[in-house]
Amino acid sequence: MTKFEEEFNYLIELSGKVLIGQVDDETFKKNRIAFFEKYETDQQQALPVVPEDVAEWIEILKTKGLKPLKNPETYGETGFTEEKLQNIVFWISEHQEDYMRAWLDGYTIEKPQLFYLRDELTGQFLAKDNQFKNDDRYFFWTGADPLTHSIGTAWKLTFTQQEIDSMQTGSYELVPVEDGE
Repeated sequence: MTKFEEEFNYLIELSGKVLIGQVDDETFKKNRIAFFEKYETDQQQALPVVPEDVAEWIEILKTKGLKPLKNPETYGETGFTEEKLQNIVFWISEHQEDYMRAWLDGYTIEKPQLFYLRDELTGQFLAKDNQFKNDDRYFFWTGADPLTHSIGTAWKLTFTQQEIDSMQTGSYELVPVEDGE
């Protein structure tokens, strides 16, 4: 039984005692006000933070009128890769309460930490040409310093830790991207 259910049952018990004269109205009123104030505060807690893939998964299920606990691996029509589906299943299994709160109350999408990869010897940054999305070739960025200048969208110069872990990057310094970049 949850704390909410315990407190709610206590209120019901108190209301019965009021009816038969064992508890005065003032005591019941104080307890009732405290209970509902706490309940309202609990309802206003911050929304759970979910990864972008999980948020997309929730929206797909809701759009299709499906239930929240469907196994993601059974839905090939979502367009997710097998690896993404496995990541979704793993995250949901590790964060069941957050997933259900996200389903019911809404959520905030997790913003992953991004990094620049700077070569320790030359100071140049690792980059990927965005025109070749399925090509894993990387280049040294010879343009303006991305730490001080805005870079267009033709080149990818920031990477998540997951992307970095999947690359063979050698000896690059991880330079965190500051918020707002």
